[in-house]
Amino acid sequence: MATGNLCAVERRGRVHVITLTGAGEHRLGPALFSAIRSAVAALRAAPGDGAGAGALVLAAEGKFFCNGYDLAWARAGPSPADRISAMRAAFRALLADLLALPMPTVAAVTGHAAGSGCALALAHDAVVMRASRGFLYMSEVDAGIKVAGFVGELLREKVPDAVARRDLLMEGRKMTAAEASRRGIVDAAVDGEVEDVVAAAVAVAEDLAARGWDGETVAEIRKVTWPALWSKVNDYGGEAPARPRL
Repeated sequence: MATGNLCAVERRGRVHVITLTGAGEHRLGPALFSAIRSAVAALRAAPGDGAGAGALVLAAEGKFFCNGYDLAWARAGPSPADRISAMRAAFRALLADLLALPMPTVAAVTGHAAGSGCALALAHDAVVMRASRGFLYMSEVDAGIKVAGFVGELLREKVPDAVARRDLLMEGRKMTAAEASRRGIVDAAVDGEVEDVVAAAVAVAEDLAARGWDGETVAEIRKVTWPALWSKVNDYGGEAPARPRL
């Protein structure tokens, strides 16, 4: 299944792989938000095969996993602040979709993950990162952009070490896979090319899917594991995938 020319979905055993396609930066704007949310919604609506919840892997082609918000799109309109607010609302909705998804989720960080792209990766249950290329980078302090409250909560929940969180948010440190793994921010650093990272993430996801867990139970446990984060992202006023309205 393909979602326009922005992402594609394939099935590998019990694992559904959503891939952000192309060699670009995979910046999060209205079209990409809509494509990812549509793909996630399709997985949620798909009938089960009786073997448990399955699992999701989110990956990307090219040197970038996701380079954050599409600021060029925001600045091209008559009201950039409104466009940035719209992107934040769409991102909050996407995070709510992932937290409520009735299956385990794994991010295959195949390249650079910056700003909201870094937060998107960390929103998954597990994170596998390419060792030879790419970094985690919360770029807001360097870009002069305020961090949304729900993103701050995500970082508090997913990066519990205060010093590591300071280095990411307050210093804008670009963390390699080796450092992020050592500091407990990602689960594994994988040598090799993009496909090697995806294969490793699929293996992690397949192991989780093999547990045969009930999907709705997985989603409810995720919500109570990170209750403050769920509370912040769930209050966005709608369930259906949609393009941000301006």
